[in-house]
Amino acid sequence: MLIITALYASLLALIILWLSFNVVNFRRKKQVDLGDGGHDDGIRHIRAQQNTLEYIPLILILMAVYEINNGLPLILHITGIVLVIARIIYPLGLVAKKGASFGRFYGTLFTWLVLLTLIIVNLLKVISTWL
Repeated sequence: MLIITALYASLLALIILWLSFNVVNFRRKKQVDLGDGGHDDGIRHIRAQQNTLEYIPLILILMAVYEINNGLPLILHITGIVLVIARIIYPLGLVAKKGASFGRFYGTLFTWLVLLTLIIVNLLKVISTWL
């Protein structure tokens, strides 16, 4: 069973739902049918949603594989918690202002660290089966 992955997949799905709502809300307010309508804030809302959708599936696959292969629950919880926080602060920073921001920088950094951690622990699992 993938109970730990299910927990974080559900929390991350809530974040995707929140970001999707923000895009729909923007489009409704600005009366934009598709895309961003040439509005900078629309571009940021859409990119916040899309950036999250670009990372979450791969990371959840790596979490699930690690959990199936009897990975350490502590590593799954740490990476899951860090990812949830990263995926909350990233869009807050991106939408708040143009250019660099605390949320955008650290949201990206922590997402990459989670991705790298899961790549490494999965590769270590593979290598340990070969020895």
